[in-house]
Amino acid sequence: MPNQRAVSLREQVERGVPNQRAVSLREQVERIVPNWESWYPSLFHAAEDLGLIRARVCSPGSLLLSTRHASVQSAALAAHRRKWNAEE
Repeated sequence: MPNQRAVSLREQVERGVPNQRAVSLREQVERIVPNWESWYPSLFHAAEDLGLIRARVCSPGSLLLSTRHASVQSAALAAHRRKWNAEE
């Protein structure tokens, strides 16, 4: 019989295992550490420590909504100008 290793929740999520209901972050943490509330100040601290979530480094400028949505705003402004024949 071939050696079958257990597939972690993280691997299932990464692979997109079909025909399974989505498992919440809380459920994932509780499966690993049932009494996590006595060890961690928040669910996110527990999930981070257990390797279920990871922070991504990004530039501070990309965090501004005005920067992230600049292309959407400019497209909306261009559509408005086209519709009403407005000039700059």
